[in-house]
Amino acid sequence: MQTKPFRIGTRGSPLALAQAEETRDRLMAAHDLASDAFEIVVISTKGDRVTDRPLSEIGGKGLFTEEIEAQLSDGRIDIAVHSSKDMPTVLPDGLYLSAFLPREDVRDAFIGGAARSIAELPQGAVVGTSSLRRQAMVRRMRPDLDVVAFRGNVQTRMRKLEEGVVDGTLLAMAGLRRLGLEGHATHVMDTETFLPALGQGAICIESREADDVTDVMLAPINDPATKTALLCERAFLAALDGSCRTPIAGLATIAGGIISFTGMVLSPDGKTSFDVSREGSEADAVKLGRSAGEEIRAQAGPGFFESWV
Repeated sequence: MQTKPFRIGTRGSPLALAQAEETRDRLMAAHDLASDAFEIVVISTKGDRVTDRPLSEIGGKGLFTEEIEAQLSDGRIDIAVHSSKDMPTVLPDGLYLSAFLPREDVRDAFIGGAARSIAELPQGAVVGTSSLRRQAMVRRMRPDLDVVAFRGNVQTRMRKLEEGVVDGTLLAMAGLRRLGLEGHATHVMDTETFLPALGQGAICIESREADDVTDVMLAPINDPATKTALLCERAFLAALDGSCRTPIAGLATIAGGIISFTGMVLSPDGKTSFDVSREGSEADAVKLGRSAGEEIRAQAGPGFFESWV
């Protein structure tokens, strides 16, 4: 038995803390343990500290994971809790994604001031988002809008919206729900017209390979359907060598043992896009995602991806 608290590493934003607390609560329930059996360890990452520049200019996805993974690797924490969409496809040696919690709402939410949806925004209105995917998709829908980089945690972005810095912004519905802020969404985007980020809505847990004690702890809270969907989505991303420099979207869903996947890459201006759909057995999730990524890479050609690096 582990005598010291089980240490859960996380970023310090309100959303990251909510995700770590959900993980702790599920572990408490699964193993009939009290809250003092766990310790939530807040770790500052470069992505949290540098907020005045786009992620693509300061390093990409690993900016939200590197410091946490360093503490996981050397044993200062037992697990790390992440938003799946923040995770690079290549992890440090000795670490792996060991569990996925049941997936929340995958959709994007528009939060507007005077206008309640992107369609209702007046010409030239300002939409702020830090996501290159959301920027490209908004530009594709409404080329007349002024789309600007807009970073900060959920509360910071909503405050800037209230102050009139922008006329509207987009956030993950899952994050709003986990924070109890879903009532602020003025329009929830349909996934058929506004494809989400790969991994959106899913909390993943990273741990050390061959750590049998931790594997036993996590097994009861892992959601197999979410894991299968995410394996497909991450395989698609890996085939594209996806980073924060290329707008990429995709979603895998499972029903009756069949996995359905739709993926897309766009140019940052939204004027060019390539999409792909696949369907197959759950058992072929990784192969299906990889082949979808290879098809899009072939459609777009190498020059498309090199243009935005």
